[in-house]
Amino acid sequence: MSGQTIVITGANRGIGLQLARKYAARLDRVYAVVRESHPELEEVDGVDVIEGVDVTDEDALSRLPDRLSSVDIDVLINNAGILHFDGLGNLDFESMRRQFEVNSLGPLRVTQALLPRMVKPGGKIAIVTSRMGSIADAESSGMYGYRMSKAAVNMAGKTLANDLSGDGLAVVLLHPGYVATDMTNHQGTVHPADSARGLIARIDALDMASTGRFFHMSGEELPW
Repeated sequence: MSGQTIVITGANRGIGLQLARKYAARLDRVYAVVRESHPELEEVDGVDVIEGVDVTDEDALSRLPDRLSSVDIDVLINNAGILHFDGLGNLDFESMRRQFEVNSLGPLRVTQALLPRMVKPGGKIAIVTSRMGSIADAESSGMYGYRMSKAAVNMAGKTLANDLSGDGLAVVLLHPGYVATDMTNHQGTVHPADSARGLIARIDALDMASTGRFFHMSGEELPW
């Protein structure tokens, strides 16, 4: 499925960087939308870096379509996200608000801004979420802000799938696994490259029959 145009947010490190590498390696055209670039991202052949875009900055996002004015997007991957550790004993409500802004509203803002650039029909929108946003699967404690922000973006993604089905745009919610990145203080059990490989497989398989569903990068369907 090479030869597509891929836009990835938060592609300067971790899973996003690995996604950019793997798509570029199979000769897709990749646009990395980031707040700040990184030397490792700059070294990837076949990636155009678009800096200065924070997914919470409405002004920056309003200019993004013009910065991609000649681009027809086949796949939009909303990957940018943040995690703050908390528990009942150290709740930080400002931190929770920030996680909602980035993790929940960010993908919706980016998608809204880039919809005019999406290929219709046949375009795909992927949201990198977390099974920690699954209410049915919530068996552990703590991480209030992160869990709630991911539950919210799951609802946003499901609703986007409903709204965009008439345009032939498919939307998928994807759990990347417990990945060893800066976000998790490198405590994860999955290497970012392995996670990216699984995510790409799920996106490649996405079609209108599977739109609006929630998958582990391994292919397992997850409960809401």
